[in-house]
Amino acid sequence: MNIQFNKTSDVAAELTISMEKADYQERVEKALKDYRKKAAMPGFRPGQVPTSLLRKRFGGEITAEEVQKLLSEKLYGYLREEKVDMLGEPLASEKQQPVDFEAEQLEFIFDIALAPQFDAKLTAKDKVPFYTIEVTDEMVDGQVKAYAQRSGHYDKVDSYVEGDMVKGHIAELDADGNILEGGIQKEDAVLLPNFFKNDDQKRKFEGVQVNTVITLNPAEAYENSTIELSSLLGITKEEAENVRSNFSFQINEITRYVPAELTQELFDHVFGEGNVKSEDEFRARVKAQMEEQFSRDSQFRFLFDVREYLEKRIGELQWPDELLKRIMRANNPDKDEKYVEDNYAGSIKELEWHLIKEQLSDQTGIKVEQDDVLESAKEQTRMQFAQYGMANVPEEVITQYANEQLKKREQVDNLVARTVERKLGEALKDVVKLQEKTISLDDFNKLFEKK
Repeated sequence: MNIQFNKTSDVAAELTISMEKADYQERVEKALKDYRKKAAMPGFRPGQVPTSLLRKRFGGEITAEEVQKLLSEKLYGYLREEKVDMLGEPLASEKQQPVDFEAEQLEFIFDIALAPQFDAKLTAKDKVPFYTIEVTDEMVDGQVKAYAQRSGHYDKVDSYVEGDMVKGHIAELDADGNILEGGIQKEDAVLLPNFFKNDDQKRKFEGVQVNTVITLNPAEAYENSTIELSSLLGITKEEAENVRSNFSFQINEITRYVPAELTQELFDHVFGEGNVKSEDEFRARVKAQMEEQFSRDSQFRFLFDVREYLEKRIGELQWPDELLKRIMRANNPDKDEKYVEDNYAGSIKELEWHLIKEQLSDQTGIKVEQDDVLESAKEQTRMQFAQYGMANVPEEVITQYANEQLKKREQVDNLVARTVERKLGEALKDVVKLQEKTISLDDFNKLFEKK
């Protein structure tokens, strides 16, 4: 067997594997013997079919199968041993001729896409900005208010103020202002006047009390939205298209949402029983929580700036474009040529970043273990719960949800990538010179708008 590796450019190579019958004949004979042990043909007992007959009937198929197995072993063995920095998978060359497995010599030609060579290593001479988001008292006030709002309750009240919900009997009126016989009526209709789109209709509820009867025009209130009208009046959207009349509304109940007070009950609900015992401690804990959240944003931005810095330093790279496009086509057989052309540039940018991360991971020696991936899943789960104001979810619940994520292959791939970037960001902060800056949240967000 002969293997030849010839670079056709800095980023492409041709690998040729030549075989003679002696290279694979022993494997074929063994495969035939193994097949004979279980083969069954009319007129012969199982395992007693003559080898000559099996060779005649199945020899070509078995030869092709064994050659393909040997070819794969030698191909990937060579690439591994020679440490070929390959992109994607080897492609059958367009020069490849049809293979005659009865021939004395077989030749297989592969096209290999090679990674461009560049240096992405970082040192203390490299300067990268690191932004710390300032958590102000106003931001803490807002988060405290949000916790109180989420933990509030509804009270029944006697008179309406902006934001209240009203419930009552609504009835369609005729041109003279009387209840229309056979018209639309609904008991326990619910209104949120604060969401009216017409200010004149909204003002009709200012200061009204329970048992008051007012006249309103729902079509004007909701600017003829058939969805809103059908929901309010209990009719179909088609029927709502013709509703333009006034309605009487007898207010039977006014309900007001009251945010929770800053008491021990709220402190326990948010951070667990007994962990916070005063308003000052609660605010301090909220601030620390926000700083931790923003630290993840700072870390993300830091790695973003590392990427931007290195891409600029490395400059334009040469890529085996035609080979990579062939790989894209092979990996997306259900997509057309337009898909490849539209997505190729973006995939190259991500491929470059992937190669950069590989070099940086080698430089910093980071490794991703199963426990690291689980921790990333748990962090993601905590963030999801936090979005709903649930900051005190038991650890066993977090772990259970995280393990569910690890059952999905796509989720695992995403979590591994996230884990690599998290560990890489942490490691690189000790490598480069940080240009540390404390900025407001608004200014931090503007950094991304510029991109």
